[in-house]
Amino acid sequence: MANSAPKHAPPELIEPTPLLHKKGQLLSSKILSSKHFIVFTGAGISTSAGIPDFRGPEGVWTLRKQGRQHEAKSKSVETMKAMPTKTHMALVELQNQGILKYLVSQNCDGLHRKSGILPEMISELHGNSNREYCRTCSKEYLRDFRAVAPYTKTVKDHRTGRKCTEPNCNGVLLDSIINFGEYLWEDVLESARSHAKKADLCLVLGSSLTVPPANEIPETVGRKKKGDLVICNLQETPIDFLCGEDMRIWGKTDELMEMVMKELGLEIPEFILKRRLVVKVEGDIEKERLSVRIGGVDVDGRTPATFLQSVKLEGNRRPAKVDPFVIGFRMDNLGEEINKLKLELEFMGHFNEPNLVVEHEVDWESEDTLGREVMYFLDYNPLTGEWKTERGQ
Repeated sequence: MANSAPKHAPPELIEPTPLLHKKGQLLSSKILSSKHFIVFTGAGISTSAGIPDFRGPEGVWTLRKQGRQHEAKSKSVETMKAMPTKTHMALVELQNQGILKYLVSQNCDGLHRKSGILPEMISELHGNSNREYCRTCSKEYLRDFRAVAPYTKTVKDHRTGRKCTEPNCNGVLLDSIINFGEYLWEDVLESARSHAKKADLCLVLGSSLTVPPANEIPETVGRKKKGDLVICNLQETPIDFLCGEDMRIWGKTDELMEMVMKELGLEIPEFILKRRLVVKVEGDIEKERLSVRIGGVDVDGRTPATFLQSVKLEGNRRPAKVDPFVIGFRMDNLGEEINKLKLELEFMGHFNEPNLVVEHEVDWESEDTLGREVMYFLDYNPLTGEWKTERGQ
C-alpha cells in the first residue's frame, strides 16, 4: 500500500473553530441519543503523541515516496515512549461510562490498550506491535517492548525469536501484525463487523479510510437507513459522501474530542500507566527451600505482561533478570523482618519509571501461604513520576 500513496499528499483542511464547535455539539447530541455507538480510529489520532501518520504531508508513506524516509524517522517519537493522546483518553472515559459500545482500530501502536481500553472492547484489525502469541497453544503475551518479527527473510515470517513459557509447550512465538497482502484475523474482523451491524452511530477519527477490508466497517454503518456516519479527518476520504455535510468534520481529533467531552459533561482523564503484578511464594518451609515468583499480567489476570527488566529480593545479592522472575531464598536471609519479602522492581523505563519496592507480607504459619497468588495494582503517573501501590485480596 505504500506504493499506492501519492507523492504529494492531498491537502489537509481545518474548518473554523466556531463551525467545528457547532458540529461537535451536534455529534454530542447524536452520541447521547444513540443506542449502539462505535468508534473507528486510524493513525491520525496518534500524531499528537509524536507518531507519524501514513498519508499526510509528513506521513511515512508520503515521505517514502519522496525519498525522505530517514527524515521522517528523525522527527518521530519512539512508539514505546509515546503517551496516549487526549483522543485516546476520551475514548477510555466513554468506555468507562458505558457510552462507547465498541472500538475498531487500524493502529498497531498499542496506545489504545495502554490507555485503558479493555481487550474485549476493541478489534485491533491490523495487530498490535506489543502483542505476540504462541503458534502451538495460542497463548498471548503482552510486552513493554516491540514484539515484532525482524522480517529478515520474508514479511510472512512472523517469528519473534522467543518461545512460549506455558508448561509443556515451548512453542514458537509469532507477532500479531497484519502485513499487506495478508488476511485479517477472522475473529477480530468478525467482531468488528458484528458491532458495525448493531451500530446506529459510527465516529471515524483520523483515518483516510482507503485500506480494505477495514474501511468496510464504517461504510456498513454509513449505508444503513437508520445509521449515522461521522468522519473527522484532515484529508478527504472515499466515503465522505455517506456523511451529511454537517457530519463531515475537518479538524484535529484532539480538538474535536475536547469539545465533545465538554458538551457531554465529562472530563478527559489523565493518562495513568497501570500495571498488575502477581507474586507467589513456593517451596518447602521445613527444608527452607523456598522461592518467590514474580510476573506481570494483563487486566484479565491471565495474559502474561512483560514490563520488568529485573527483580531483586532484599537479602539476595543477584537480581533475577529473566521473565518470569524466580528468586530462591532461605528464611534466615530475610533478616529481622522475616514476614516481609522486599522486592525491588526495575521497569523498562519508557516513561522514566523509577524503581519500586513492593513489600510482600507473608504469614509462614498460614496453610495457604505457599502457592497462593497475590496481585498488586501498580499505578504510575508519568507527569509526577510517582507510583501508587495497592495489594489485592
